[in-house]
Amino acid sequence: MALEKTFNAAEAESRIYADWETKGAFKAGANAQRDEHFSVMIPPPNVTGSLHMGHAFNNTLQDILVRWHRMQGFDTLWQPGQDHAGIATQMVVERELAATGQPGRRELGREAFTAKVWEQKQKSGGTIIDQLRRLGASCDWSRNAFTMSGAPGAPEGEEGNFHDAVIKVFVDMYNKGLIYRGKRLVNWDPHFETAISDLEVESTEVDGHMWHFKYPLAGGATYTYVEKDEDGNVLFEEERDYISIATTRPETMLGDGAVAVHPSDERYASIVGKLCEIPVGPKEQRRLIPIITDEYPDKNFGSGAVKITGAHDFNDYGVAKRNGIPLYALMDTQGQMRADGLPYDEAAARAQAIADGSEAAPEDATEINLVPDAYRGLDRLKARKRVVEDVTAEGLAVMTEATDPRLGRAALKAPVEPGEGGEMRTEEENLVPLIEAKKIMQPFGDRSKVVIEPMLTDQWFVATDKIVQPAIDAVRSGEVTILPEQDRKVYFHWLENIEPWCISRQLWWGHQIPVWFDDEGNEYCAPTEAEAQAMAPGKTLRRDPDVLDTWFSSGLWPIGTLGWPEQTAELEKYFPTSVLVTGFDIIFFWVARMMMMQYAVVDQKPFDTVYVHALVRDEKGKKMSKSLGNVLDPLELIDDYGADAVRFTLTSMAAMGRDLKLSTQRIAGYRNFGTKLWNAHRFAEMNNVFDSMPAAMPQPQATLNKWIVGETARIREEVDAALGNFRFNDAANALYAFVWGKVCDWYVELSKPLLQDDAPEAAETRATMAWVLEQCLVLLHPIMPFITEELWQTTTKREQLLALTDWPTYTTADLLDSEADRELNWVIGLIESIRSARQQMHVPAGLKVPMLVTEMDAAAQGAWDRNEVMIKRLARVESLEKTDSFPKGTVSIAAPGASFGLPLAGLIDIDAEKARLQKSLDKLGKEIGGLKGRLNNPKFAASAPEEVVAEAQANLDARQEEADQLQAALDRLAELG
Repeated sequence: MALEKTFNAAEAESRIYADWETKGAFKAGANAQRDEHFSVMIPPPNVTGSLHMGHAFNNTLQDILVRWHRMQGFDTLWQPGQDHAGIATQMVVERELAATGQPGRRELGREAFTAKVWEQKQKSGGTIIDQLRRLGASCDWSRNAFTMSGAPGAPEGEEGNFHDAVIKVFVDMYNKGLIYRGKRLVNWDPHFETAISDLEVESTEVDGHMWHFKYPLAGGATYTYVEKDEDGNVLFEEERDYISIATTRPETMLGDGAVAVHPSDERYASIVGKLCEIPVGPKEQRRLIPIITDEYPDKNFGSGAVKITGAHDFNDYGVAKRNGIPLYALMDTQGQMRADGLPYDEAAARAQAIADGSEAAPEDATEINLVPDAYRGLDRLKARKRVVEDVTAEGLAVMTEATDPRLGRAALKAPVEPGEGGEMRTEEENLVPLIEAKKIMQPFGDRSKVVIEPMLTDQWFVATDKIVQPAIDAVRSGEVTILPEQDRKVYFHWLENIEPWCISRQLWWGHQIPVWFDDEGNEYCAPTEAEAQAMAPGKTLRRDPDVLDTWFSSGLWPIGTLGWPEQTAELEKYFPTSVLVTGFDIIFFWVARMMMMQYAVVDQKPFDTVYVHALVRDEKGKKMSKSLGNVLDPLELIDDYGADAVRFTLTSMAAMGRDLKLSTQRIAGYRNFGTKLWNAHRFAEMNNVFDSMPAAMPQPQATLNKWIVGETARIREEVDAALGNFRFNDAANALYAFVWGKVCDWYVELSKPLLQDDAPEAAETRATMAWVLEQCLVLLHPIMPFITEELWQTTTKREQLLALTDWPTYTTADLLDSEADRELNWVIGLIESIRSARQQMHVPAGLKVPMLVTEMDAAAQGAWDRNEVMIKRLARVESLEKTDSFPKGTVSIAAPGASFGLPLAGLIDIDAEKARLQKSLDKLGKEIGGLKGRLNNPKFAASAPEEVVAEAQANLDARQEEADQLQAALDRLAELG
């Protein structure tokens, strides 16, 4: 079948993929010819998700490794699957219910709602699979897994034992004391009313405020407050009866348990241990709290004194736990000020007794609700406004001059006007409350978009300190390798500073926690209700309504997808897995937890190697964001340029540890690369190259054919070495240079005379070209699977798919002819140097030029003699004349064993070329000066993002190199006068 003029990716890709699947190309074990296995677990995308650029990058790298190993004869499995994504999926369904006017979650009830979620899963769960197919992902889709398979209520077609595996692990870990229920501070989403993980929190810089308040000292006590400079000189001194604190969340003052200062802060040494008064709430029940010392406060920030609200701030929580300060919770699950618990007067009295030491601090202070009646039930932001107003009205706001720059431009007051009677205001009347206008980092729920609250709630935790060590030891010992090196540091930082892992979520979609409670609060952990009831005969039990964090179930992904706890053949064969390819942002959330869980459950590593890739950014290095309008949709890019171009672009930029700067221009460039490959095959077809494909590797005699066979062996070794070391970009860039430069340009061009029917080398050259182009397809296939498979199938009749063709093992030791290699590389190097000189000096492209040579050794003379016609034709050389020395204005062109020259006199308009070069040099000089000034500016180097500084330096280097080349050309022209 003759090749079409161009490759129609839109038509071919779906057809080719269907053919792969029909012929079982991706089944586990396809093309297996050796005992070694190679298995990869796909990082499971959300079941309701769609393919984004991160997915495209991640799965392209996985697919390259999988296809490469499959062709090498490894027993290969690429295990696909999806995560049930508790909060994301529940949100999608709740929105759908609201949009279609159906009853909400609570009106439906748990069972009916989860049935709706299953409907949504079955409706949209295949979307991401189809999109991965479009990318060319060669997963074994017959083994597609789901983290909720086999769960109660799962409809037909959702069978499996992943749910059973999750429940079994929970029960086993509970019974070993590795899982427990406790009250700790967690990230709380008031919209979804659930705990969320750090990964689901987006910290965003916003315009905020810092309020400064006075906490009066108990009993009217006073002290001398002194500010000093670094040399100990007194800058400010006054007698105070209060301690000043600053807060961005005034509503949390109600739950303060102490004020903390640093042990070395001399300003407050005399009042440490004394009591101060919280400046809000009914005066008659105003609480007193102690002033304590702790390492946490920074004495150089603000006043150096920090209010400690242990139930509403993670840093404060640590201070409170260290110092035995009670944790007073102020908000309910919706972010409103609590209206439950003890009446305020009783709660305040209890808290005061605890502060006085007359009552022991309870472990659980939940019933002590310190929200005054006036604030109970208010939204947290409305309560904030009321607290600020009340404290200010009582005269306990720290005051400052109206022109204080800390207030920010919007808060500055107009010049003070005289009073109604014309009298001037007092100095005190000119003061305003100190409310700093400043940027603050605000935590938002990544899906709810509401402000996240640190919340003290009852949750289930994994005692990570008891299971973390094997995960640390495995990487330290080299049993598991993490690449690149910098990500090992992130891994160790997380694990060596690990906190208990909160694994419960207050959702309905997920694995419901297998614990039942009786009326006395006793716990019964069992896989089923019947088993729990057998543990509590005669008692009425209620099940914990919470579900497990999705990271808990996905932490079992390597074994759960292979059928554990059943000892399946797949588990025995493919576990531990070979490589995990993942993003740096989930090193702790997924990678570290999989490590901990697999060692805790089966006492084995989950994988041999973790390859951590960076982010895909836009062409300017900015993170892709819908709000910035710079998001590139991989599916749209595939529509426009084809999957192969997208894949090759991502691969060529996948330098280890470096973010990708992606642009459509680059993708278009790699589509052109595919076109170049296609056209080379069309050229070969027109020259009858595929009419009789060689049954064995050719043994050419012509120098050109010997050379290209050796170059093919060289690139095979280079690609294998690069992929073996996860240097994806090196593999892609080496293939690009070989296929485009050496095969499609040089070999095709140089072969034209040899392909003439009367040429003695014609048959040999056809056989060599057929073999070389075939090897191009094989070596490119893992990166560009579609176009290579199409060419493989179309150019000649094949017995098998390219996807299942054996990877070559030939070496340069077998195929490289050193004499042919030296000669052809000499010829190519000379032609390239002549072309470069012509282009640089603006010699007309079609003009044939005379050349000079001062010396040539025997090897160079032989190379010239055997290839003179070719050199002259491709370099547009008219003649070669030997001379003792070059005249002025000759461009020197060096080649091994020879010294050539290109005389410019009479070839170009010297004055016009000088003017052109000087104009370009002047323009470059201005650009270089501007870039140098920018880079030499200390403020730029200190404040600009690292990638911006690096880009400026790269621009400077490129322009300086260009200027050096122009100056060299100008210097040559100067010799001509």
